Amino acid sequence: AAGAAHVVNNGAAALVLAATALAAGREIVVSRGEMVEIGDGFRLPDLLVSTGARLREVGTTNRTSTADYADAIGPDTGFVLKVHPSNFRITGFTHTPATAELASLGVPLVVDIGSGLLAPHPLLPDEPDAATELRAGAALVTASGDKLLGGPQCG
Repeated sequence: AAGAAHVVNNGAAALVLAATALAAGREIVVSRGEMVEIGDGFRLPDLLVSTGARLREVGTTNRTSTADYADAIGPDTGFVLKVHPSNFRITGFTHTPATAELASLGVPLVVDIGSGLLAPHPLLPDEPDAATELRAGAALVTASGDKLLGGPQCG
């Protein structure tokens, strides 16, 4: 269970706060395959760099291993970022590490579940949810609250 929650105006703002708090002037390690554009035209690389953080891209578009992340982590790493591609799919020869694997790397793990769920739902087995990500070791979970809760835009 989450120790605390904070609601902001959208998912992009949630990521900006996370990056500013945990990685301003430091590195964020993120898979190349997760460098997405989120709602309202916010491109993740531009958004994160605007906070003063530096991006350390790992892996390839279709495959990133736990070793790719581990090799990139160093004393300047603020956190590892895992992003759910809510509005597109890459199929075929793909791999992305599980949350628990990334959480074991010794630095905070921030997971953006996009338009995911608060808790697992049997009718949506492939949709990520905040409760499962936190149980798997994520230090912080961000989401698009308007889609998550079915209300006004929030993150």
